[in-house]
Amino acid sequence: MLLNQIISVKDSIKNWLGNQIFIQKLNNPMGLLVFTTLGLVLGSLIPYLGLGTSTLVIGGIVVLPMIFACMFYHQFGVIFTLIVAFLVQYVGKITSAPIGTSLDGLLLLMIAGILVSQVMKKDWSFAKDPISSLLLFWIYFNIFQVLNPSQESKMAWLFTVRSLAILNLLYFIACYAFSSLKRIQQMLNVIVILATITAIYGLKQEFVGFSSAEKSWIYQDPERFQLFFQWGRMRTFSLFNDAMTFGIMMAYMGLFCLIYATAPMRTFFRGLLVFAAILMFWSSVYTGTRTCFALIPLGFAFYAFMTLKKEVFIGFAVFLAFGAVLVMKGGNSNAVLFRVRSAFEPSEDASVQIRYYNQKRIRPYIYSHPIGFGPGSTGLWARRFTPDSFLAKFAHDSYYVRLAVEEGWIGMGLYMFLLFTVLRRALYFYLRVRDPLIKTLYLSLLTSLFMLAVANYPQEAIVQLPTSLVSYVFFAAVVRLKDFDPFYQSIVAKAKINNVLSQ
Repeated sequence: MLLNQIISVKDSIKNWLGNQIFIQKLNNPMGLLVFTTLGLVLGSLIPYLGLGTSTLVIGGIVVLPMIFACMFYHQFGVIFTLIVAFLVQYVGKITSAPIGTSLDGLLLLMIAGILVSQVMKKDWSFAKDPISSLLLFWIYFNIFQVLNPSQESKMAWLFTVRSLAILNLLYFIACYAFSSLKRIQQMLNVIVILATITAIYGLKQEFVGFSSAEKSWIYQDPERFQLFFQWGRMRTFSLFNDAMTFGIMMAYMGLFCLIYATAPMRTFFRGLLVFAAILMFWSSVYTGTRTCFALIPLGFAFYAFMTLKKEVFIGFAVFLAFGAVLVMKGGNSNAVLFRVRSAFEPSEDASVQIRYYNQKRIRPYIYSHPIGFGPGSTGLWARRFTPDSFLAKFAHDSYYVRLAVEEGWIGMGLYMFLLFTVLRRALYFYLRVRDPLIKTLYLSLLTSLFMLAVANYPQEAIVQLPTSLVSYVFFAAVVRLKDFDPFYQSIVAKAKINNVLSQ
């Protein structure tokens, strides 16, 4: 009898602690007591510790709560990860510390937090979507590429698989975190704010100049200097390491903001979104990235086609006419306008012709290697680990070409099917939801993701930080937004009832 009582008390204490720590996450009197006690104890001990020990303790006080917050407050974790992704390249110009690996650690911590939460409450509905299945298959495909007999360097595979597999985990974390429409909106607003800050810093580089750390970083590498200094002027790159990533982000996020501004909201916030879009488009001009110059009118055309509204078509026509006059009448003396004009004259661009030649040259190798030469067989990691190989010297430029070479035509087909599925699902939900805000958000996401899918042909657009993580958040928003539309949920409920009755 006594043993049964002891076991019962033990189980009660265990359940109570589990509820306090894992369900309420110490957001209760117990948590207040624990943290207050720790604060008093540490505050009393620090004056008696040495400088090194005190620094470690203070660092732990800051880092440990951040780790805890990322593990169990996944909305905060995703926001913090996005902030790190936007700043990691800028910080890399100041310090040589391996800041990039912090993203991997954050993602793995958040996945661990989800697994712990699932012990208490099993719910995997957030991952039940064709996009989730395809992303998982894409991760497995890249992991098993380590067995590819054509892979020359396992280290190149290891460094490449990080971006192809580990960073994909943010999609599942975001799906789990998006438990309400308010949370999705909050996350998208954070991305808009970060992109706006990026645009402002790009304008600062253009009109105020580069910092001493940025100048030192540019002049460290002659090839890097030649990449940025073109037509007698420096291209801006804002917080990132290359102007291409910056320019493409300004293009798709600028249009995202304009479409988002058409949603039902207060005039003040609509004005802020339009102002942010203007800053992004303005900043994109100084990047010298021809891809972004072509993406903006293409995105506008896609948006006009999707809405089929007369006023949108008129606005698009005015935009095209204004842009054509500005570019064509600007003269060759203006380097910025000349760069913009060259984006619409590919037949006269020598670099475009070189790309066509490289693609034709590599085609027989792609046909003969259905699973490719393995991740990391081209580009940066190939030049580092297999510098004498033929592919290390091959300029793939296009992400689709890179996929065809590294993953083979099978891997490229799989990735293209993934992008197609994302766009198809976004279009499917956009046509079926009725809530004005959700419908507008779907159109914003659909247009931006379409622009990224197109940008992947001339550039490696979707895999560069922070666009890679932003795209995974967009994928998750596509999957979760429809869950908060009453009309769509009523259709789903009726379909379930009909299936039950038919059985």
